[in-house]
Amino acid sequence: MGILLGVLIVSFLIHAFSIVPFIDFLYKLKFFKKKTAVSKEMVDEASSHIRSKSRTPEGGGLLILTITSLIFAFIMPVLKQLGFEITHVYPINDEINIIFFTFISFGLLGLYDDVVKFFELDRESGYTGLKTRYKFLIQITLGLIIGAMMYINLGVDIIHVPFFGVIHFSFWFVPLAAFLIVTFANSVNITDGMDGLASGLLMISLFGFLLLSTSVLDTPLSVFIALWLGGLIAFLYFNVFPARLFLGDVGALAFGAAFATVGILTGKVIALMIIGLPFLLEGFSSLIQIFWVKVFHKRILPIAPLHYYLLKIGWPEPKIVQRAWLVAIMLVVFGIWLSII
Repeated sequence: MGILLGVLIVSFLIHAFSIVPFIDFLYKLKFFKKKTAVSKEMVDEASSHIRSKSRTPEGGGLLILTITSLIFAFIMPVLKQLGFEITHVYPINDEINIIFFTFISFGLLGLYDDVVKFFELDRESGYTGLKTRYKFLIQITLGLIIGAMMYINLGVDIIHVPFFGVIHFSFWFVPLAAFLIVTFANSVNITDGMDGLASGLLMISLFGFLLLSTSVLDTPLSVFIALWLGGLIAFLYFNVFPARLFLGDVGALAFGAAFATVGILTGKVIALMIIGLPFLLEGFSSLIQIFWVKVFHKRILPIAPLHYYLLKIGWPEPKIVQRAWLVAIMLVVFGIWLSII
């Protein structure tokens, strides 16, 4: 654990020295939404909130993704050369390939979406990025590839259910893994709508998975989480209210997909569902709203996702975020407890 904490500190320092020049670079590029989905005539709480954030640059996730990947490529051979024991649950190269294929592929998808939106490259789509159906199709394809890699290369096909034991899914593990990866990718993206909300919840949740990964003696996974955490903490300093930087789709999609992958690789899918419950509630609140409008032509909720509903009923933004963090802490404790009993 001492080595992992040292890795986290190194990652934090490198990200901390890099992030201010990166923010300045994003401002120069004007890497923010030139147009939003809300018009000036819309005066509800969510619309006002969205307009207030419209000139804050996005793309912080790209910095974390890049630096985390580069440090990992450097630090793993160094740890081995220094004689530190590298333990792993799965074939190490295959495991690392899966982690970073998830991290980078979903990040590239999000980056493409951000670039199209922010530089207004697609007039036919109204500068809103990839059309939803194409985005989901690509995500499902990537999720199935990752699930197949886990099943074929790592031999993973089980889920541990507390009090019941292990359930083998055989080939059906592949669509299950894809479903979890795509669900969390989009849920984290939806949650990233308030200053410090998604990044703070990720930080808290990843500390839980850092403990779980060390308990199963998986060094590559633990090092990856520690590096990722160092970057998130540095980012969160500039993402808390009032935010100077947002993750963007490049970060939210990559981090949500990688979060699900980490949970699956630890063998603690039930813990993943519990620890990631705030993201799932955010995603479900948007999904049920869209479904209800399309099928019944009316809203089931006054507004969605959940954080905008809380804003509508009078909770100030910092209170929503801070209470979400407190809920996340207890969910991490509960999820770890279930995993070890």
